[in-house]
Amino acid sequence: MNPDDPLLKILVCPLDKGPLTLLDSGDTLYNPRLRRRYPVRDGVPQLLPSSGEPVSDEEHERITGGLQPQP
Repeated sequence: MNPDDPLLKILVCPLDKGPLTLLDSGDTLYNPRLRRRYPVRDGVPQLLPSSGEPVSDEEHERITGGLQPQP
């Protein structure tokens, strides 16, 4: 998945229905509000609630260090 993919504008977290951020690696979508990441496998986002993984406080800080808040 790439940052210009129009699908990113409509994808939301399955738990809080808020926007997701594509991480630089291109293989992970991140919800900073719930601190959960969702894998992207073969270009297909895995957005089942059970697919999400919690992120530690340290990893959250590393991930969000360069992110701008979304409206």
